Amino acid sequence: MSLRVIFMGTPDFSVPVLTALIGQGHEIAAVYSQPPRPAGRRGLELTKSPVHEKAEEFGIEVRTPKSLKSPEEQEAFRVLQADVAVVVAYGLLLPRAILEGTRLGCYNGHASLLPRWRGAAPIQRAIMAGDRETGMMIMKMDEGLDTGPVAMVERIAITPDMTAGELHDRLSLTGADLMVRAMAALERDSLTLTPQAEEGATYAAKIDKAETRIDWTGRAQDVHNRIRGLSPFPGAWCEMEIGGKPERIKLLKSIQAEGSGGSPGTILPGDGLTIACGEGAVKLTLLQKAGGKPLLAADFLRGAPVTRVF
Repeated sequence: MSLRVIFMGTPDFSVPVLTALIGQGHEIAAVYSQPPRPAGRRGLELTKSPVHEKAEEFGIEVRTPKSLKSPEEQEAFRVLQADVAVVVAYGLLLPRAILEGTRLGCYNGHASLLPRWRGAAPIQRAIMAGDRETGMMIMKMDEGLDTGPVAMVERIAITPDMTAGELHDRLSLTGADLMVRAMAALERDSLTLTPQAEEGATYAAKIDKAETRIDWTGRAQDVHNRIRGLSPFPGAWCEMEIGGKPERIKLLKSIQAEGSGGSPGTILPGDGLTIACGEGAVKLTLLQKAGGKPLLAADFLRGAPVTRVF
């Protein structure tokens, strides 16, 4: 026995869940994804989302409405006569008519330990805040922002130097396994829902461009957390003086370094590229010039001797 599922998702993060549901024999009635967006160097070419492309590989109908608020879109959803909707990083708010438009409701895979980090950027926010643990949660959606009751959870440790990209990939695969197990329990009518705690709620706001520039006057731990929390996208950055000219450099990996001295932004003596912070120091280990490829610090310095960081 299998469920008739409407899948709603957009980025790479969502693809393993869709693939896992198909692999378990569930019938995908349709896939909803964000509309194709301009891409390419001049932004002239429309690019389908990763979920859109994967669904087409399986020959599944893909729908890309800009909104789900109209009665026409809500009726088109309802007439699919699905048992359940599975939602993973879709990107649109679901009105009540959509939440109630399937037999068993809508279930969301969310990358945090709710109620901590409700919202759009839970992976980045957890690392930037220095959290040592996060996880994937399956919850039944309601009209609030990630406020629905929780069905399943899988906890994951955040190691000291783990980047957002590394955690993203780990959580994506974990979410696929967890959602498959949740749908199996839902089929058997054995899925238990637990209301979220009232205390400890935090909001994971989208990353603002103003947050991506590194402030060397901060503590080394905070600088390190910001670098890894924004890696690889959108990427933390600073300016470096190379050959007498300032260049914007993306900082992709770092470690906390021993030693201090000098004002914030001072390049400390020793191997590599160790930068003094307001408290402590950070050693940059992976960097990228605009239009270039990521380079280990030793390779970066070989072709670009840095005289100043700011």
